[in-house]
Amino acid sequence: MCSYGGSFFSYLFIRHQPMPYNDRSESMRTSLKTGIQFFFKQQLLLSAVSLDLFAVLFGGAVALLPAYADQILHVGPEGLGFLRSAPAIGAVIMAAYMAFRPPSKGAGKLMLWCVAGFGVCMIAFALSQSFLFSILVLILSGMLDNVSVVIRSTILQTYTPNEMRGRVSAVNSIFVGSSNEIGAFESGLAAKFLGLVNSVLVGGCLTLAVVGITWKAAPKLKDLDL
Repeated sequence: MCSYGGSFFSYLFIRHQPMPYNDRSESMRTSLKTGIQFFFKQQLLLSAVSLDLFAVLFGGAVALLPAYADQILHVGPEGLGFLRSAPAIGAVIMAAYMAFRPPSKGAGKLMLWCVAGFGVCMIAFALSQSFLFSILVLILSGMLDNVSVVIRSTILQTYTPNEMRGRVSAVNSIFVGSSNEIGAFESGLAAKFLGLVNSVLVGGCLTLAVVGITWKAAPKLKDLDL
């Protein structure tokens, strides 16, 4: 509630900037089709969103934290609470740092390295037998994930024309929102067939593979400066 209140208060200080009136009328179907086509034709936008989507899809271990707390770390409900809050703690720490030192030069490479680091954190978490080390790894994963999220959001807002921004944001919301839910399903399914530790371990390795593919296939993202 405090975060929402602070966000609303911050909006009051945004200067009004009038936009040119657009009297072009088009059907809802045409508008959606145009927005989706624009998004998939832009290598920078598509690669940034896809990188984050597949990292969450394969590398997310949040859905398996209750099983880890019970079967691997043996810390019970209280320990699960600490594990569940650790990524958020890391994200808040990194957000405070980036408020004063926002990513700019080499932002594309930084995003790729941070997603790779997120995958490494998932591998380390999968192999960890220490409760304290697991918390530290999850805090680090939250810090790295927040960097990639900020860079992706900045790319979407900066490199999208004004008339396309709403539609591109809608596509991004669908991608990101669905990846969390599908990722939780994928984690549970993988744990069923591969085992609890192996599912997280394979997910981290797949995240690293996605970073490698993106590094080769999306040079615009790799060479991006904000």
